[in-house]
Amino acid sequence: MFSALSHLECPRCAATYDAFVRQGLCPSCASPLLARYDLPSVSLQRSALDERAPDLWRYHELLPVSAPENIVTLGEGMTPLLDVPRLAAALGLDRLWIKDEGLLPTGSFKARGAAVGVSRARELGVRAMAMPTNGNAGAAWSAYAARAGLDMLVAMPVDAPMITRVETAAAGGRLVLVDGLISDAGRMVSAAVAGSGWSDVGTLKEPYRIEGKKTMGFELAEQLGWRMPDVVVYPTGGGVGLIGIVKALGELVSLGWLAGPLPRMVCVQAAGCAPIVRAFDAGASESQPWADARTVAFGITVPKALGDFLVLAALYETGGTALAVTDDELLADVALVGRLEGLFLCPEGAATVTATRALVASGWIDPHEEVVLLNTGSGLIYPDTVPVDAVTIPADGRLTLPAVS
Repeated sequence: MFSALSHLECPRCAATYDAFVRQGLCPSCASPLLARYDLPSVSLQRSALDERAPDLWRYHELLPVSAPENIVTLGEGMTPLLDVPRLAAALGLDRLWIKDEGLLPTGSFKARGAAVGVSRARELGVRAMAMPTNGNAGAAWSAYAARAGLDMLVAMPVDAPMITRVETAAAGGRLVLVDGLISDAGRMVSAAVAGSGWSDVGTLKEPYRIEGKKTMGFELAEQLGWRMPDVVVYPTGGGVGLIGIVKALGELVSLGWLAGPLPRMVCVQAAGCAPIVRAFDAGASESQPWADARTVAFGITVPKALGDFLVLAALYETGGTALAVTDDELLADVALVGRLEGLFLCPEGAATVTATRALVASGWIDPHEEVVLLNTGSGLIYPDTVPVDAVTIPADGRLTLPAVS
């Protein structure tokens, strides 16, 4: 058995659907669908993973691709979980880790969702896909679509990072720039694909991107020696990664590979676009659209996430929290982490540092708790976030070295 996939389930109305034909949103209530697995049939022992390649496909029994020949891969998975002691000391923590997703193909965690999503799409006979994106997902899905021989159309805001535009174009993606937000691009894509041969693979519009994202949770558990951290801090736009980590850890508990409770999940958003934080503070079950969304952390500029109710449920169920940070704060932490640990975080990843500082200061995180931060992309995608302080000297000039500190 290569995959234990059994069916798809609607988390809102509990309806079930055939996982072996193409599915989009729940026909009954328009909710995203979640992949479910016949976990009792999985005979794999976690020790057997030691003999498998260090990529996300090592967990193939818990992924939706039915046969190995349908896998589309660029070598994704098993990103490092880095101990960051100097940053931990600066934040007042004993144990702090950063899982660095910036080392994945195309430079962000979006490669996970693209690898599994494209593989499953090809397996189900999809030939052409379209999506709205803030940049990174479009770059990733274009690369994997090219690898699979599929057509890909990407609609992204005109303000999206230039590097993600170039990545999309380099992989042959059909790039459309929208003078608006990702929500505007989403409406255009939905209207365009209706009645066509194209599949809308926007965030949670199909069930399998989340299955790739959940492998962050599998890897985290394995890298920690099959135990849970106390807190996981996650930058949240569409929220697929946060939902996926909780889903993954729950599946591992059901398999008996982990013991609960699950870590307290922290949703971090930018002050200029924080609909889930506002909903969490109000105790609501879903968010309301955020007007005039704007932040330098472009990847989390999502005014209204389709899966917001799943993010909020994960926060409530794990005893987690949600908070917003300012652009000035997170940009300062891009520079701080670079100086202390040599890591060039993306703005979204740096937001988790800012949030953790606030949570330690408020007492929500105890200094002795073990905390994991997710850096969801490489800072190289956002080169303008760090000012360069350099002095120009003539070629025949003399270089003077400062005193050794």
